Amino acid sequence: MNRTRSIYAIAAVAALIALAAPALAGPQITFGDDEQGALQIDVKSQFQMTMRDYDVDNDDDESVMNFNFRRNRIAFMGAWGEKLSLYAQTEYAEDVNLGLFGLADADQGREFQMLDAVARIKLSDAFRVNVGKFKYNLSRENLEACEDPLSLDRSQFIRAPFVSTRDMGVALWGNLAGGKVQYRLDAMEGRKALSDYAMPKTSFRYSARAHLSLWDSETEYGYKGSYLGKKKVMTIGAAVQTEPEVVYKDVVAKTGKLDYNAYTVDFFYERPVQETGAITLSAAYENIDFDDSYLGMNPDTGTCGLNGQKNGWYAKAGYLLHTSPLQFFVRYESWKFAELNNVYNQKLDWLSFGANYFMMDEVLKLTVEYSGATFDQTGEVDGLATTDTSTLVTQLQLVF
Repeated sequence: MNRTRSIYAIAAVAALIALAAPALAGPQITFGDDEQGALQIDVKSQFQMTMRDYDVDNDDDESVMNFNFRRNRIAFMGAWGEKLSLYAQTEYAEDVNLGLFGLADADQGREFQMLDAVARIKLSDAFRVNVGKFKYNLSRENLEACEDPLSLDRSQFIRAPFVSTRDMGVALWGNLAGGKVQYRLDAMEGRKALSDYAMPKTSFRYSARAHLSLWDSETEYGYKGSYLGKKKVMTIGAAVQTEPEVVYKDVVAKTGKLDYNAYTVDFFYERPVQETGAITLSAAYENIDFDDSYLGMNPDTGTCGLNGQKNGWYAKAGYLLHTSPLQFFVRYESWKFAELNNVYNQKLDWLSFGANYFMMDEVLKLTVEYSGATFDQTGEVDGLATTDTSTLVTQLQLVF
């Protein structure tokens, strides 16, 4: 693949798309006595052009070129007064054949889902309740809005096992000490309830998270990967998560009832520099543990793979120019998986860098990112291949 020619082609296409895109604002409707009722509709879309090379036997002879929607969403936000609100968000996905590490053999089709459906009750700033389907309280990275990451997207490796980015349940949370301290407690579905033939016990998954903001407070349920220099933030956070007796050590013999446990610590820093720009730094460590169940004779498949037992960390940095709506970023991640693609104790290093360009008061965002994934062990094991990859993505994001 001629990389120079590819970069020029991507830039030209992205520029044409950006010039043709409209700048609109989502409608807001008020109703009721004294207009205490409100409804807002938002549209969120991320369109990508992806070019990926696979290093096969140290010979870059396999490549993939792909257009797709990374996200395509409509969100409805309703409120009645200051104490009650409802958030519902749908997502349509199509052409997801290009996965994180490979290309599917058959078309994966399309999917339409209710991504979020949550009632929010605010009794006071110190005591709030979320009920429904929403993000669980483990990693900061997952709790960051996917329209406001520092890099192209959030980490691909921070999801908890048996769930996606959301779960169903109830969360208690609030802000203390003038917003400097935030606490979160939740009880979620976790692994979907199944008979004891598949899992030892059906229990709730419990999480506890807290953070301390030393400068400007972060008081919302969701975080941002960058505040674009509008806040001076230094936040330190930590969380734990557990689900008892969620897997068998031997799923054939139905023996060995094992728990799921996880913990994480994270750090976020952003500071505007007068007449220069804004600096963003972020890092986290996460550990997912099933008590080494993957070493058993017949381990549960959910304890292995990308979202199974693992530990790792990421660090990222960004710099927003003062004279232009241009933000540069770099991300590095290092992970160890209990088992990935039939390889035990697989290690992965991920490096990416690129830039965000904001247009029309941040309604439009153009992102270009180059990333490389390097594995400790490559090759094919029992029909599953692992190869190093390099990927160039151009994304146009529209949010209004």
